[in-house]
Amino acid sequence: MTQVNWYNVENIEKFDSPILLVYKDRMIGNIRSLKNAIETISNLRPHVKTHKTSEIVKLMMDEGIMKFKCATITEADMLGANLVPDVLLAYQPVGPKVHTFISLVQKYNSTSFSCLIDNFETAKALSEASIGRNIKLNVYIDINLGMNRTGILPGTPAIILFNECHKLKGIHIVGLHAYDGHIIDTDIDKRKQKSDAAFTNLVKTKNLLNKMTNVNLKMVVGGSPTFPIHAKRGNVECSPGTFVFWDKGYRAMLPEQHFDYAAAVATRVISLPNANTICVDLGYKAIASEMQMEERAVFLNDQNLRIKSHSEEHMTLLAPENHPYKVGDVLYAVPHHICPTVALYDKMALINEKKIEDFWDITARRRTY
Repeated sequence: MTQVNWYNVENIEKFDSPILLVYKDRMIGNIRSLKNAIETISNLRPHVKTHKTSEIVKLMMDEGIMKFKCATITEADMLGANLVPDVLLAYQPVGPKVHTFISLVQKYNSTSFSCLIDNFETAKALSEASIGRNIKLNVYIDINLGMNRTGILPGTPAIILFNECHKLKGIHIVGLHAYDGHIIDTDIDKRKQKSDAAFTNLVKTKNLLNKMTNVNLKMVVGGSPTFPIHAKRGNVECSPGTFVFWDKGYRAMLPEQHFDYAAAVATRVISLPNANTICVDLGYKAIASEMQMEERAVFLNDQNLRIKSHSEEHMTLLAPENHPYKVGDVLYAVPHHICPTVALYDKMALINEKKIEDFWDITARRRTY
């Protein structure tokens, strides 16, 4: 979309700041762009970690997307409550999460839930909990393709784990999961070369297991950076998440992906401490702050503004001495990283036809269950 000043909200003066804004038409456009980027819609399994919101799940289901991926129990609960047919908890339940997740599986019996394992101890705990509840739980073996965060190495280690877990009652291994989030080259050709090399190891492991079991295991692979690559393979489920809102970081890193900004944080000028400094109410608690300070946001209505300092409730910006800003003016910021920014808010303001029309609860931001 190329509308001039698309981000302006006509009734923003009625609402306090900072406030998380999401733009309905642009979200729908991004969802449809995602669908157009893949041949078979059944190979889409979007991650909900970015938005954590029931209404956005419904927007995707309205477009025919029926499989989802999540990272937390509350995200899984939100998906079950929305009667999503197929949910993968892309996380390995450990400790109390084992029984909490099994309870969730029983609570929403119209949803097919699955989760990850990468060691026998976790598989055994899930097996025992499932047997105790008289269910059989679907699991994916998490494969480490080089990110070295979770997962077992492909090849012999994965095959040994499969053989150990295959004997357990209470669980059923349905596929392999691999997240290659370490492959983030801006050059799509370099990204593809690295992704293809890692994926080859995954396929070799899958083919060996298929021969052993005479079962065609599923593969759930990748995130946003490698989505365009995996989308062309035809035999994997792809799991991008940020596409629905997009952000400053991925726009710079992934120039071949033409999703639109669909979320912003509105902030107000609260002070003019000197001739070339303006202060806004966009502190750590309002926008993700894990990046270098200067990289944390871009201001849509003035991309020449530069972040000068950042603290809990304040952000100061460097502006020309003859800048036009006065106390009370509204700026619209797109964060470098939208996912943790969303998690700072209880609600998002829905923008439709340039006005705040509704507020949507960010249901799954909470960490307790």
